[in-house]
Amino acid sequence: MKRMQKGFTLIELVVVIVILGILAAVALPKFIDLTNEALSASTQGVAGAISSSSAINYGAYVANSSKGQAITAATACTTGGINPIMTPSNLLGTAVNGTTYTVTQVTACTGAGTAATCTITGTKGSTSATATATVVCTQ
Repeated sequence: MKRMQKGFTLIELVVVIVILGILAAVALPKFIDLTNEALSASTQGVAGAISSSSAINYGAYVANSSKGQAITAATACTTGGINPIMTPSNLLGTAVNGTTYTVTQVTACTGAGTAATCTITGTKGSTSATATATVVCTQ
């Protein structure tokens, strides 16, 4: 009577481990460089938050000037102009989870209801990413 073989041989197990090792070596570099993509997404998120908070601030200021923050052409793309309308109010200029966000002005607003374009730069270590935000001036 023949006995039925159960399980895998040592050679089959070694071949599977080698194949898994090759797959891991090929796939690993794709996951190592996620820092740049994460920083880029984070910076775009901050730029979007600045644009949204600026629009909300403008609406509040137009409805009742005591409710909104005054933003002029001189303060539109500055830390002092943006931080008061943001939550947390110290987002720009300070390190948040190791990332520092800074703002520079690209175009200025020309009066109430016009927009200034700002470049937001996120820096984490030696890696940096930029995104564009729009700030609506109230005055």
